[in-house]
Amino acid sequence: MMFSIGELSKIVGLKVPTIRYYEQMGLIDPPERSRGNQRRYSKAEVQRLSFVRHSRELGFALGEIRDLLRLSVHPNQPCCDAHVIAQRHLEATVAKIKKLQRLKKELERISKCDSNALSSCSVIETLADHQLCISDH
Repeated sequence: MMFSIGELSKIVGLKVPTIRYYEQMGLIDPPERSRGNQRRYSKAEVQRLSFVRHSRELGFALGEIRDLLRLSVHPNQPCCDAHVIAQRHLEATVAKIKKLQRLKKELERISKCDSNALSSCSVIETLADHQLCISDH
């Protein structure tokens, strides 16, 4: 069964421009064309785009996804390379979470302002003088 790009969009939950972008980025192969030059996608592209969408939802970068897709076409190979990619992504995610936790703490601290005047507002003072920020110390 073949699908138009609109049908594919509905099936995989991606917008048409996103599908075209992923094609340009090499995450999916250029599709077959109908006699009327309409893009026609197979079930394999549905599965591949579902993989890409889910990977993006988990925060993987396009390069990581491209590498994972390259690995996925060799199902009998050891999966250690896929684990390395996932582990690196996990480490980057943990680092982002730590940074976001510091940001949250800092925003909670500076948003507790007792002042009625901007001249002594903790938000303005902290943003104006980075030395007052605790998140980097």
